[in-house]
Amino acid sequence: MSDNHDFDLIVIGAGSGGVRLARMSAQRGAKVAVVESRYLGGTCVNVGCVPKKLFVYGAHVHDELEDAAGYGWNVPLENVTFDWPTLVANKNAEIERLNGIYGRLLENAGVTVIEGTASLSDGNTVVVGDQSYTARHITVATGSWPVVPDIPGKEGILTSNEMFYLPQLPKQAVVWGGGYIAVEFAGILAGLGVETTLLYRGDLFLRGFDGDVREFTEQEMRKKGVKLRFGVTIESVETEGAHYRVNLNNGEALETGLVMAATGRRALVDGLGLTNLGIQLSASGHVVVDDHFQTAVPSITALGDVIGTPQLTPVALAQGMVLSRRLFGDGQGDMDYSAIPTAVFCQPNIGTVGLTEEEAREAGHRLRIFRSEFRPMKFILSGRDERSLMKLVVDDETDKVLGAHMVGPDAGEITQGLAVAIKAGATKAQFDATLGIHPTSAEEFVTMREPVA
Repeated sequence: MSDNHDFDLIVIGAGSGGVRLARMSAQRGAKVAVVESRYLGGTCVNVGCVPKKLFVYGAHVHDELEDAAGYGWNVPLENVTFDWPTLVANKNAEIERLNGIYGRLLENAGVTVIEGTASLSDGNTVVVGDQSYTARHITVATGSWPVVPDIPGKEGILTSNEMFYLPQLPKQAVVWGGGYIAVEFAGILAGLGVETTLLYRGDLFLRGFDGDVREFTEQEMRKKGVKLRFGVTIESVETEGAHYRVNLNNGEALETGLVMAATGRRALVDGLGLTNLGIQLSASGHVVVDDHFQTAVPSITALGDVIGTPQLTPVALAQGMVLSRRLFGDGQGDMDYSAIPTAVFCQPNIGTVGLTEEEAREAGHRLRIFRSEFRPMKFILSGRDERSLMKLVVDDETDKVLGAHMVGPDAGEITQGLAVAIKAGATKAQFDATLGIHPTSAEEFVTMREPVA
């Protein structure tokens, strides 16, 4: 099938989307190579969702130990110790295991893995080191990279990349940002006993999430001991030995042992030579593609974080499936970006799918809002002051459930099931007709009867 080229497809980047595209295309009979300069599995496996979730689990253990007393377990907390290097080492071992799995998946599919940094010399040629490889199709799947604002002292600021390999925990930490990475790491650090301050320039973090979710998460994070500072930003950072002086735009200064920036990510296109070939980059630096992942060069496509679609692993995986079908299948297939479920693994967790109340109102829907706040059963005996929020956004005319939102334990697990119903177009009447599983928190989603707005 190679048509006088070395390969039918060369994928640049072995992250989630690139690996899925490569495997599916090889299974369709294409001769495929993947070029990777860092690690198999991309951001998600190595410095993203997988190690982050492991750290979240680790940070939550202290709460479990505290709660044990209410259930009759005598766990003297004064004798409990935590060893950060052990958590990091165990995490590293798991990531290495996953790297091996990704390598075997590609190998078993017949995909050639080329290690090195790629550039494009023309629409059909990829250069890696002193070797050139040709292909009928080339896909850019290089992902994204953390951005640190260009301020004095930025060299002393860490990103999520470095946090996963931090040699030791500080006593104090400042997290700079208001997105999901910022709130997740603030929760991880606080849960592990670090005095943590989160700084965000806006009036409330998690912009784009439902307003009730944002406000409720703020209340619960404060209960966890995270110091939340809104309406401020960092102007400069001064390194003072092993400590840092963080100078804010309001004239204040904070002393801390660590500064982490979670202030956005940029498309990783450095050195590829895309613009030399006539491929456009957007104002935000993402590769410009059409609805079928096609760039301005007919033989070159792109997918995943590098094109600016939602930066979620399942989105990249789905894009890989669609593009493989278009390139080597029946040529059909489109991406559906509606009702994408997602979770934020702050503490407590957030799970959300569908429209927020604000989005629904802006779209012109007349709404019924169902909302419930309660203490999860698990915390009744332990006495923990933590509450959950559940919310349904319903179109009043059609009775269709437009969005479901939750803050609380296992929110991601619960929301995944709700996502099926919302994707299928379920109505509130169908939610009401569904029997709950008792006693669970999840049953609240099918027992909310009276709208609050």
